[in-house]
Amino acid sequence: MGAYQRMSSDQTTTNYEKKESQANNSNKRVPSDKPPFTLATLKKAIPAHCFHRSLVRSLAYLVYDLSVCSTLFYIAKTYIPILPSPLNYVAWPLYWFIQGAFMTGIWVIGHECGHRAFSEYAWVDNTVGLILHSALMTPFFAWKYSHRRHHSNTGSLSHDEVYLPRLKDSIPWYSKHLNNPVGRVIRIISMLFLAFPLYLLFNASSQKHDRFANHYDPYSPIFTDRERLQVVISDAGIFAALYVFYSVSKAHGFAWFFCTYLAPLLVVFALFIIITYLHHTNPTLPHYDNSEWEWFRGALSTIDLDFGWLNRVLHHVTNTHICHHLISTIPHYHALEATEAIKPILGDYYQIDSTPIHKMLYRAAKECIYAEPDQDSKDHGVYWYRPYKHKI
Repeated sequence: MGAYQRMSSDQTTTNYEKKESQANNSNKRVPSDKPPFTLATLKKAIPAHCFHRSLVRSLAYLVYDLSVCSTLFYIAKTYIPILPSPLNYVAWPLYWFIQGAFMTGIWVIGHECGHRAFSEYAWVDNTVGLILHSALMTPFFAWKYSHRRHHSNTGSLSHDEVYLPRLKDSIPWYSKHLNNPVGRVIRIISMLFLAFPLYLLFNASSQKHDRFANHYDPYSPIFTDRERLQVVISDAGIFAALYVFYSVSKAHGFAWFFCTYLAPLLVVFALFIIITYLHHTNPTLPHYDNSEWEWFRGALSTIDLDFGWLNRVLHHVTNTHICHHLISTIPHYHALEATEAIKPILGDYYQIDSTPIHKMLYRAAKECIYAEPDQDSKDHGVYWYRPYKHKI
């Protein structure tokens, strides 16, 4: 028993040191120089089976998630209403978060369909992705194409699709009034629940176009001529989901629908924003103008996140993001192994942040206000986030 206690103690110490190391590394800048390795080198280091997309295995994960969500839904609609007050007021938010987390896992599987990582069959991926994302109020094909442009242009100030840092001369006049603890919390809360709908509806926080752009107009400048028909199909999926939502609300009442489905869906939106925002908004990450940007350097200008037990629920979309940007067709159930295989080669180009989620969000809101090059650097095309303490 003494040996067991020593082993447990050593293991606890090792885990603590690992967390401390990750936290310290989260303050270290990702190198912006041209990497001393190539994408081909990274691919060779990954075991061959990691590139295999198994339809059976992917479906098994999807069935598991759907089973968990169905069970949670049944428990919530059957037992929470009969709980005495104030237990029911505690049970509902707990259900919303847990159900929303597993629904986000389903969203992640739909995301894999958009990357052709679900199976070897394009029609299967497109069909499954359309159904899953429509049920989660995401226009599958429209998002798939805009998201593909993000992967093609990550880290580019001129061409990236999302989370573009503001430049110093484009900071809104009202931003300085939010540069305080209360203002930052307001910004974070509004971002969590509004950013994704605003991005889909108005292309907010994305590239500017010469006319109005959104994810529902097939003639939006976001899309090419060959993509427009599938955008219409995405719209049809959203309308079908809205009709189901309306019918359910009419039959059971809006309050029932909100508590059982809509509130968890808002959690999905919030978790989606938390994950993607923190993957790309960090003081350690470089952005590049046209003089410096190239795809490989841009793909490495992101960071992995450690969300603890949520990593597993979210199919490790959090802590395998660097690998995902390098090779997006690797399915989630191989992504961890692939990440471990390339980490020794990536060296300082690999970073993972294990800071608590709320602290990461607050740090980003405080320190990632605008981007500019280092004044004493020869690399004037490499931009880094700055806080307000730098003179504006």
